[in-house]
Amino acid sequence: MTQHDHLLDAYARLVVKTGLNIQKGQQLLVTAPLDAVPLVRRITEHAYRDGASLVTTIYSDNAATLARFAHAPEEAFDVAPGWLFNGMAEAFKAGAARLAIAGENPSLLAGQDPKKLARANKARSQAYRPALELITGFAINWCVAAAATPAWAKSVFPGVPEAAAMEQLWKAIFACTKADQPDPIAVWEKHNADLHRRTDFLNNRRYRALKYSGPGTDLMLGLADDHFWKGGGGKALNGVFCNANIPTEEVFTAPHKDRVDGTLSSTKPLSYQGSLIDGIRVRFEAGRIVEMTAEKGEEAFRSLIGTDEGAARLGEVALVPHSSPISASGIIFNNTLFDENAASHVAVGQSYTENIRDGSKRSKQELAALGANSSLVHVDWMIGSGKLDVDGILPDGTPEALMRKGEWAI
Repeated sequence: MTQHDHLLDAYARLVVKTGLNIQKGQQLLVTAPLDAVPLVRRITEHAYRDGASLVTTIYSDNAATLARFAHAPEEAFDVAPGWLFNGMAEAFKAGAARLAIAGENPSLLAGQDPKKLARANKARSQAYRPALELITGFAINWCVAAAATPAWAKSVFPGVPEAAAMEQLWKAIFACTKADQPDPIAVWEKHNADLHRRTDFLNNRRYRALKYSGPGTDLMLGLADDHFWKGGGGKALNGVFCNANIPTEEVFTAPHKDRVDGTLSSTKPLSYQGSLIDGIRVRFEAGRIVEMTAEKGEEAFRSLIGTDEGAARLGEVALVPHSSPISASGIIFNNTLFDENAASHVAVGQSYTENIRDGSKRSKQELAALGANSSLVHVDWMIGSGKLDVDGILPDGTPEALMRKGEWAI
C-alpha cells in the first residue's frame, strides 16, 4: 500500500467513524462526483465493516451536466428530479444516514446562460426542499467531506501539471481534516472538546447582536431570540453523535432574519452550483439585502438571493479564527467546505433548527417569530480576515470585544 493509499484509507475511516458514526443496520446514501470513485469505494467498505445494511451512491457527471446546457430544450430548465429528492427524503425519514462528497469543478458552468442557470437552480431547490428540511433540522446523522478531482485541483493550483496538482490537493485535504495524524479519531475528539468549550462560553454570554468592522464591512447583526451556538460534533435527533463537516473550525448560530443592518463584503471566492462568485458587497436594511454587487459572478449571486423571499436574508452566522489550520495553509480552495472553515462567514437562506433552543419542538411559525429564516437555499460565503473585528453586544447593549484582527479576544 502506497503512502497515498494509506492516507486515503485513514481518511475514509475518519469520515465513516467520526463524520457519520454509521450505526449497525443503518442505510447510507452517498452523493459524489465520478472522480471520487476511489474514495467512495473505501468509504463503502468501512461503512459495511461498521454494520451498514446498504450503501447507495448517486454519482454526478460534469459532461452530462454540460450537455444539458448545450442541447436541452428551453423548457427543460424548469425541471428537477423531484422523484429522486422525494426518495432521498423518504430514506432520511426511514433513518438512512447522508454523506455528500464535494469536489465539483468550481467554474463548471461559467459562461453558461445565467437565466437558464437561475431557473435550473430554483427548480432544483424547490424539489430538494423536503430533503433539505430534514438535513437543516438535523433529523439524521449526516456529513459533508471532499475528494480531490482534476478540475478542482486545477482551479486551486493553476499552471501545475494535473498529477502534481492532484497530489498537492490530496495532501492539503489530509492535513486540513487531520487524516494525516497518527490517530485522527482521537485528535478529532480533542478538537470537538475545544469547539464545545467555545460554544459553552458564547451560550453563557447570551449576546443579543454581533457588530462587525473591517474593510468594506460595517454591520450590526442581531441574533435570533433563543438562539443557540453550535460547533463541532453533536447528536442528531435520531440520537447519533456525528460531525456534519469534515473539516470544521467554526462555531455558528442563527441571526435574526429582520435585524441585520449595514454593509458586508466577502473575503474569499464562493463556488456555487458551477459558478465562481468573488468580490461580493451587499447592504442590508431590516435583515434584507437591498443592494449588491460582485466583481465576478454577479448574476449568479443575484439569482441566488432572488430564489425566494428568504434567500436575501441570513440563516447562519459563524465565527472562525483567522489562524485556523485551513487559513494557515495559505490555500484558497474555491470550495465552501474548506474556505468557510478558513474564515468567519454568513449564509443566506434557511436557518438550522438546531440553532434555536428546543428548535425541533417548535412549529415553523414559532421559529419564524423568534427570527429564524426560511428559504429553499442555504449558501455560505466568507467575510472573515486578519483585519476583521467583532464585538458581542450584551443584553444591556454593552459591547464586548469578541474578535480582534480575526482572532479570538476572549
